[in-house]
Amino acid sequence: MIELTRLNGRPMVLNSDLIKTAEASPDTMLTLITGEKLIVREEIAEVVDRVLAYRARLLAGVAKRLHHFDDLARVTAMSSLDLADPAGGASRPKPEGGSKRLAASS
Repeated sequence: MIELTRLNGRPMVLNSDLIKTAEASPDTMLTLITGEKLIVREEIAEVVDRVLAYRARLLAGVAKRLHHFDDLARVTAMSSLDLADPAGGASRPKPEGGSKRLAASS
């Protein structure tokens, strides 16, 4: 959950997993997966920063409960996002050494 501010100045808490798109038009308009649209005071970059910080806190909480480093590597691989992807989508980590096993399971 992330805290955002409505245009009228009232704070709200939003489940960031529900955000489908964010547009600057000129205010920041969030479209949720339900189709609902929310306009917030924060700029898109701030919304993205808050989502990433929230997810980092979740991942840190998971990491504290893991017993082995390999478990942490698996969790981070499953939750990684390719922020350089222009579509903004999640991408799978590239297999090391050209492993065909991961490519075949796509």
